[in-house]
Amino acid sequence: MKERLRRLRRIITSLSSAFIVFLLGVVLEILRRPNVVNEMKVGPSTIQIVKISKHARKEGFINGAIPQLPLSVFNSVIAFYKLSSDLFPTKNCSVTLALVSIGLLNLVGCWFGAMPCCQGVLGLAVQYKFGGRSGGSVAILGEAKLVLGFVVGSSLAKMLNQFSVRVLGVLLSFPGVLDIWVFIFVSPVRLCSGHGGERR
Repeated sequence: MKERLRRLRRIITSLSSAFIVFLLGVVLEILRRPNVVNEMKVGPSTIQIVKISKHARKEGFINGAIPQLPLSVFNSVIAFYKLSSDLFPTKNCSVTLALVSIGLLNLVGCWFGAMPCCQGVLGLAVQYKFGGRSGGSVAILGEAKLVLGFVVGSSLAKMLNQFSVRVLGVLLSFPGVLDIWVFIFVSPVRLCSGHGGERR
């Protein structure tokens, strides 16, 4: 009995706090709207090509691209390249490859209504900390998202549209706080290796 309790405690403590908050949000959504379970249907969402007007291009460039560019370049290219070089010194990390991959990802996805995407230094640090050492971890994550999208895509979208804004705010605060902590107080390599420590 004690061994089972130890295993359960080990599993619970190894879970990400953001994952626990997400599950709490799902439970609250079901309690608030019990019929949401009956609304779940198998099948993907309808995929349509988005028509982007000249006005939308102009607004997106001025209000979206320009404000986001400095953050994306710093977080997804400069810091990402530096941490990749520190964690994988034998690998050939390329700034050009990082820029091209982000550009292609967004250029292809925008025509299907996808959200802007990029690889972030915090995501790399967290994946490394929890054991990800190759592209296999990213491939598994991508496969899991594809399965969710094709199996319950349409229903999941409806459910997430009703997701608690308060819980969503807490979820979004996690990466923000961790980003600040990593860049100001903690050496990224120490964070990934599990030995937190202030910069000297």
